[in-house]
Amino acid sequence: MSALVRLMAKEIIHTDLAPAAIGAYSQAVKAGNTVYVSGQIPLDPATMTVVEGGFAAETHQMFKNLKAVCEAAGGSLDQIVKLNAFLTDLSNFATFNEIMGQYMSQPFPPVSVYRLFLLWEAGSITGGWKSWWLGQRCLCFW
Repeated sequence: MSALVRLMAKEIIHTDLAPAAIGAYSQAVKAGNTVYVSGQIPLDPATMTVVEGGFAAETHQMFKNLKAVCEAAGGSLDQIVKLNAFLTDLSNFATFNEIMGQYMSQPFPPVSVYRLFLLWEAGSITGGWKSWWLGQRCLCFW
């Protein structure tokens, strides 16, 4: 098999530790040395409902979901190089940063935060990344 064909082959990444795809998409897809991870919302994978407890609980769940998918692909949250988050209330940004620090180590990746007026399922946060594989390292951004 040529190197080009090996780079273009794709593998679907799935874990039961993150919410199942609720549409025509995968949790993640590995193509060659690149892994593309779908954005996550704060769904509990066991119930497929948004977790209760407000913004902090939702943010913890989103990071748990992202962590599960990244680990299923062989990576980790500490290898993220760019993260985008979509919040319904930008006054929650400090809470987001504090919780992110519980799941990722310094140096933190650049983070872009966007305000949305409405998120699917009435959650307050969504986030995601794409992952690049270089040997055993997973470099992630979205």
